This record gives sequence, structure tokens and C-alpha cells, in this order.
Amino acid sequence: SNPESFAFAIIDKTRPPSAEDPEGELAGTVSFIRTSPTNLCTEIGFIVILPPYQRTHVATNAVGLALQLAFKFPENGGLGLRRVHWSASTMNLASARLAQRMGFEKIGIIPWHMRFVKGKINGKVGHGRELPPGGDPEDLWRDTLSLGLAWDQWENGARERAAKAMER
Repeated sequence: SNPESFAFAIIDKTRPPSAEDPEGELAGTVSFIRTSPTNLCTEIGFIVILPPYQRTHVATNAVGLALQLAFKFPENGGLGLRRVHWSASTMNLASARLAQRMGFEKIGIIPWHMRFVKGKINGKVGHGRELPPGGDPEDLWRDTLSLGLAWDQWENGARERAAKAMER
């Protein structure tokens, strides 16, 4: 219903099928968000890997398949995008490592990017810095690491880098 977002189920086909999952087991989700047909770009976001699949091949392969879909030309079944973006909390080192393993390059850090209202009470992770004056002491803030991968980087080595990561 929202043309800017696409959510995909991640099915681990290396697990045997069952009555509940004839194609394999549900391992998580990955999404394209903030997609712009005008600017031919998207962001890979809202990656959720279920606990039994964390620290396995699942996240790497899901992101690799998403990148293939993003950069493949429409006549070959892809979206023909020119840029894919990735945002991660500066505290989420695993997310940043995954993006860089797949060929994304650091663009920069957006300080004080997101406020988690009552974040301390709700179990959120902030950036660890002193809160601004006058704010609620229960709030937390996030700094965001911005990474990008453009079509020319994809064509000049990132595709092979992602394929190699998917083969491991």
C-alpha cells in the first residue's frame, strides 16, 4: 500500500521444509524503505533476523539478494536503482560491519539524529553522551551512521564483494 516501502520475508532454504514451512523456515525480514522512483534510490532498513539465525549466513544473503534486486535492470527483473542507502546507530557495530562487508561506504555521521522518548524506560540504546539541557532525563538520543552504495560502485567491484560474502 506504500510505494516507498517493500517488506520481504527471509526464508532459510538450507533448513528442511516442514508442514508449516514447505519452502524452508522463516528467518526474518528485510525491507526497502524511503524508495524514490524519481531518484532511483532506496534504503535497506528494518532488518530483523530471528534469534536462531543471528550470526549465520542469513543476514548477509538477505542483503546480497536485496542489492541484486535493487541494481539489476528492470528488463532483467530488477528495479534499476542507482543508489542504495544504509542507516545504522553508531552503537550498532554489527549493522555497520554488515553494510561495509557488502560494499557500502561510510558517508558520515548524523549527530543527535533520533530521540527515543522515555528510551531509558523502554529499553532503548542511546549514543552514550550527556543529554542536552532541559531535556527529559528518561529520553535517549541516537547518532546515525550513514552509508551508501551507488550503481557505479556496484559495477566496479561491490557486486563481486557481495557475492564473495554470500559464498562464505
